[in-house]
Amino acid sequence: MPIRFEKTMAVLEGVCAVEEAESLLDWLKGRKRPRVDLGRCEHLHTAVLQLLIAAKPAVVAWPEDAEWRRWVVAAFPAEVPS
Repeated sequence: MPIRFEKTMAVLEGVCAVEEAESLLDWLKGRKRPRVDLGRCEHLHTAVLQLLIAAKPAVVAWPEDAEWRRWVVAAFPAEVPS
């Protein structure tokens, strides 16, 4: 499963397709301060990316791949990667 939902964090791994958007939306709605781990994420469908941009969760880990990381970080201009 590309998204593992924990109590306060969603861990996105591999390829997160459009089919993941609805469950991510439901999870985000139920959290006051959601956090996401993108460390092992390799691809986000634009629907998933748009949800993350709109919800503004705290990103606790950015993608490991340098090129993919630059692209994802650019989509979150207010975030400063650690």
